[in-house]
Amino acid sequence: MRVVFIGDVVGKTGRRAVAEAVTRIRGKFHPDVILANAENSAGGFGITGKSIDELDRARIDFYTTGNHVWDKPQGIALLDERDNIIRPANYPGDTPGRGWALVPGTDGAMAAINIQGRVFMPPLDCPFRAVDALMSALPESVRVILVDVHAEATSEKIAMGWHLDGRASIVVGTHTHVPTRDGRILPGGTAYVTDVGMTGAYDGILGVRKNAVIGRFLNQRPVRFETAKGDPRCDYVVVDVDTQTGRASRIEHHQECVTL
Repeated sequence: MRVVFIGDVVGKTGRRAVAEAVTRIRGKFHPDVILANAENSAGGFGITGKSIDELDRARIDFYTTGNHVWDKPQGIALLDERDNIIRPANYPGDTPGRGWALVPGTDGAMAAINIQGRVFMPPLDCPFRAVDALMSALPESVRVILVDVHAEATSEKIAMGWHLDGRASIVVGTHTHVPTRDGRILPGGTAYVTDVGMTGAYDGILGVRKNAVIGRFLNQRPVRFETAKGDPRCDYVVVDVDTQTGRASRIEHHQECVTL
């Protein structure tokens, strides 16, 4: 199975970049399934029906999210309404949505799990114990398992990669929007990358207009963040996984520069 995972989609620029990039990705790599982190897809913060519909039209199959998935109240209902969106599994048990799902279009052979780190982030339940519980509850027929570790600290994400080596097929880090380009196959057969990067405007700061972010650092006062528009790019990884063993054989990082 060939899996493509696209880094955090940021705002309208990111959504439009995805539409162009996915056409190229499908033509070059012929993936069986494409996933993306969509938590910033609506105006840079949260999700909405409109943002997900636009990504659906771009032929994204499945979405992970993170701490910003709650930023648009109208998007929270989507976590229960749509079977191709998940949120971090280590939120409290009565939180809307679910932390894992079988990925549509893979005939039940692939599952995706979303987990959120705790270092420099809200103090959720332990992500390591949460992912262990989910892994043990997956159907035996599931051989290909992707885990999105939505976390701030590189050390926490690397620790999760080693923790899941030989159990998960793919462990991808998201949240920081900066591609680490350290993709590798761990000894147990797990494809790992600390952060995939982002899909959005590189002529900005993490997809946001530069002046607003710089002003926040200089003045230490609240400021309205707006997504940037210039130099749109799409960061993604391509991973090949043996569907019989669940072991990955290749992971490559790619970046598409698009013209909008």
